[in-house]
Amino acid sequence: MKKQLLTLSAVIAGFLAMPVQAEMLDVEKDELKIGFIKLTDMAPLAIAYEKGFFEDEGLYVTLEAQANWKVLLDGVIDGTLDGAHMLAGQPLAATIGFGTKADIVTPFSMDLNGNGITVSNEIWDEMKQYVPKDAEGKPIHPISAAALKPVVDRYKDEGKPFNMGMVFPVSTHNYELRYWLAAGGIHPGFYTADNISGQVDADVLLSVTPPPQMPATLEAGTILGYCVGEPWNQAAVAKGIGVPVITDYEIWKNNPEKVFGMSKSFTEENPQTTLALTKALIRAAKWLDQSNENRNEAVKILSQPEYVGANPEVIAASMTGTFEYEKGDVRSVPDFNVFFRYFANYPYYSDATWYLTQMRRWGQITDAKPAEWYEQVSKDVYKPAIYLEAAKLLIDEGHLLESEVPFGTDGYKPATSDFLDGVTYDGKAPLAYLDALNIGLKDQSN
Repeated sequence: MKKQLLTLSAVIAGFLAMPVQAEMLDVEKDELKIGFIKLTDMAPLAIAYEKGFFEDEGLYVTLEAQANWKVLLDGVIDGTLDGAHMLAGQPLAATIGFGTKADIVTPFSMDLNGNGITVSNEIWDEMKQYVPKDAEGKPIHPISAAALKPVVDRYKDEGKPFNMGMVFPVSTHNYELRYWLAAGGIHPGFYTADNISGQVDADVLLSVTPPPQMPATLEAGTILGYCVGEPWNQAAVAKGIGVPVITDYEIWKNNPEKVFGMSKSFTEENPQTTLALTKALIRAAKWLDQSNENRNEAVKILSQPEYVGANPEVIAASMTGTFEYEKGDVRSVPDFNVFFRYFANYPYYSDATWYLTQMRRWGQITDAKPAEWYEQVSKDVYKPAIYLEAAKLLIDEGHLLESEVPFGTDGYKPATSDFLDGVTYDGKAPLAYLDALNIGLKDQSN
C-alpha cells in the first residue's frame, strides 16, 4: 500500500510539473508561408516546424528556401511570404528607404554570432607570415586584418583589384567584414548618393555573392575571400579551398545576427498570429540551446535538402561548440552559435542602433542624423512589446522561466567594448560612437 501511495504521489507531482495546457490563441491566419536562406541560423524555423511548436499554436506553416536576400525581402513586402528569416539590417534599411521602401518590423531576434571571414589558401599563405604564433606554432587568435594589409598593398602596387564577397549590402556580413578591415587599417569603401557600389575610395572591393555560392566563387578565383554565415566557412575548410581567419564572435562578442521579419501591416492585421509565431520561435530557440543532444539532432535536421542541405559533419563543425580554422586546427568556440542564451531573442533597440551607425559610417545613410533619429527608427522597427507578451504567455504555460526573459530593461544593453578594436559602443550615444571609429564618416556629437 505504501509503495502504491508513493507511486501515486509521484504521478501527482509529475502532473503538477507538466506545462499547463494553454488556451490556443485565436489566430487570424493559420496557414502561413515563411521564407529563409540556407544557413544554419535558420534553425529556429526548422525546429519550430519539426518539433510541432507551430502546430501547438494552431499554425500550419510552409517553410520555403529563397534564392537570395532580395527575393526574400520582396516576398515579405508583396505578401508572397508572411514572414522570413532576415538579415538584421533588412527591416531597418527598408524602413529608412535604402534599397527599397517598406515598413518591416521584428518582434524576435533569431540568434547571436554565427559568421566568419574566410580567405583563399593562396591569400592565407601570404597573410600568415604576419600573424603572431603561439609556442606550438599555431596562429594566435583573433587575427587582425593588419596581417592582410601587406597583401592588399601588393595587389594595389601591381594594379590588381582585391575582391571579397559579402551576402547583401545591409547584411551583418558586410558590416562585420568592413569593421574587421577598417580595424586593420584597410579601407573597405564608401557608398554615396551617386554611387551605391560601396567601393568609393576602397582598398578592397566588396560585392554581393549569395551564401551557398561563396565556396564555389572563391574556388573559381572571382573573389579572394568572403564573410558569410555557416556552414559556408566550414565548407571551404572541408573542400580544402580556404581558411577562416576570424569569427564574428571575435569581432564583436555576442553580436546580434538574424531577425524574424514581417511587414508592419501583417502584424497590425494579424496580432494574434504574430504572437503565436513569436511563441513558437521562442520555444524553438530555447530547445536549440538546451543540450548537446538537441544540437546534434538539429544538425541532422538542418542537413536535409529542404533546409540547409549541407553535409552533417560540415554543419556540426560550428553548431556543436567548435570551429575549424586551418585544416586540422579545431578550437573550442562554445558561443559560436547562440539561439537563446544571453537573452538572444529580445529585440534590443541598441542592436538596431548599431546597424544604423554602420549604415551611416559607410555612407548608406547619406546625411548626418541626430541621436533622436536613431532612437526613433530603432523603436519603429524593433518590437520588444510583442516579444514580452509572447514570453509572458509561455511563462504561464510552463514553457519559459521568468529569469529567461529580460523584464525591466529599457531596451538598451549596457555600453560595451567587447569589440576587436576595443572601441566602446553605447546605443544611447550613436554619434559619439561614430566619432570614435578610426575609418568612416563622422558626425560631431553634441
